[in-house]
Order: sequence, then C-alpha cells, then structure tokens
Amino acid sequence: MDSPAVEIIDLVKRYGATTAIDGLTLSAARGAVTAILGPNGAGKTSTIEICEGFRRADAGTVRVLGADPRAHALRPRVGVMLQAGGVPPAMRCGEWLRLVSRFYASPLDPQALLVRLGLAEHARTPYRRLSGGQQQRLSLAAAVVGRPELVFLDEPTAGLDPQARHGCWDLVGDLRAAGVSVVLTTHHMDEAERLSDHVVIIDRGQVVAEGSPAQLTGAERQLRFRARPGLALEELLNALPDGSAAKESPAGHYILEGQVGPELLATVTAWCAAEGVTADDLRIERRTLEDVFLELTGRELR
Repeated sequence: MDSPAVEIIDLVKRYGATTAIDGLTLSAARGAVTAILGPNGAGKTSTIEICEGFRRADAGTVRVLGADPRAHALRPRVGVMLQAGGVPPAMRCGEWLRLVSRFYASPLDPQALLVRLGLAEHARTPYRRLSGGQQQRLSLAAAVVGRPELVFLDEPTAGLDPQARHGCWDLVGDLRAAGVSVVLTTHHMDEAERLSDHVVIIDRGQVVAEGSPAQLTGAERQLRFRARPGLALEELLNALPDGSAAKESPAGHYILEGQVGPELLATVTAWCAAEGVTADDLRIERRTLEDVFLELTGRELR
C-alpha cells in the first residue's frame, strides 16, 4: 500500500500544565525503519505510546496502518516493545514467549527466537531473575513473535552488551528485509545512523529536522584532532582558506570544517608545529548524526 505505516498530523499531548507534544507532524513509510530521536523529555515516548494505543491524544490525528491506534483489529498486526515491565515477575522466560505466540495465527517458532536472541538457556528462568539485558531481549522477542506488519521499538538496545546489541541490529535488519515497518526510538546515534531509512529529530514536542541519515549529515567532511585545551582558533582560522570554520567541543577536541583536503591538512599540521602543539588522533571524517543532533538540540543537560 502507498499510505504510510504511521501518519501523525498536528499531534498535541498535555500533562497538566506541561505540553509534551506540541503540534507534531511526521510519517513512517511502510517497509522502512524510521527512527525518532530527541533529548530526554522531547516527547518521543509519549508519541510512541499514543501510536500504540496506550495513551489518548489531546488534539491532532494519528493513523496506524490506516486505522485508529486504539482499534482492536490492529492488535494482531502490530508488535510493541515496551521500555520496561509488562511481564508477570514469576513467569518463566520460555513460558511467556510461548503464551504470547498463542495470540497470533502464524507466529514465529518461540524456541528458535529464544535461540536467536541468546535466551534459550534461560527459558526456565523467572522473569524477575533475568538480567536487565535479558529482560530487554525477551521484550523484543515478544514484540516480533507474532510476525507483525509494524513494530514499535522503544529504546530496544538500552542496557544491552555489544554482542546483544549487534544481535538486535541484525534482527531489525531482517524485519526490514521481510517488509516489516519498524518505528524505533533510541539514544544511540550510531544505531539510528546504521539502521534507519528515515530519521526524525524532535525537541520540545516538535520536529526540528528529518531526512535520511545521509541527508541529515550531508557530504561535508571534517578534520578532527585532539590537543591541549584553549588553542587560539582565531589565529588558526587566519591561516586557513576562506570559508573554513573551527570549534573546540568538548575541551581539547577540535573540529575544522570547510574545503577539507591536502591544503587544509598541511596548514593545520604546520600551524600546530609552529605553536609547539602535538595534534593527536588527527583524522578526516564526515559529520555524524550525533554532530547534527547536538547542533539542533543543544548540549545542555535536560
């Protein structure tokens, strides 16, 4: 179908005097991975919970697979991974996944899914005795066991070790290859950059930027290096080609932008040598999604 998997128009959600979502408009294409990024308190989880049918919007329109998010008919078509909870503490890991699978007409094999996510040896372990990462993987398994058309993943790799995190990435990739629509939130910019077809950055309940990871990061290259804090960047800029920019962020970490090529590289290394500065970890790379995120949402703690 040509209609989006998720379509949100002018969404508003308030909690008392606080407006968590303020006229949010976005869409997630079918068969694609859409990442919703934002600082803490930006409105990500509230948006996802409204799409999942767990919360009501105060204003605006939300359509999920063309239907109202609270429609009963959506339940077998949509998988949901919650941030935490939802499983009886005494329920054994394998029993829970088998129980969830019985609600669907053609589920995946629960045992194979436990093996895939490294949970087979914990099949008889009560949920409360699983580690945080194991509980997270069980929630992911429960979200996909019913072969959904659309999956909502709210911070799916929070608390996972590198091996489990890569296993989750592989599973998301398999879902996308099978034509499943995936909407995820994450605080890991590298994860969003690696997995997503489309990224939406929201702040204070509104969209501040969206596009593919390549569109958001652009084609510009940067020269980065580490040195002692407080270098005289104005003096360095005077020696660089017109149109160059330089900043120190964080202290002792320097980023130069502009026509990054042999001339700029030679100028920087010569300037550092003349100033008695050792430029450590000198490298040329493209802007990252994290760079874009911080430029748009700021660096202050929320």
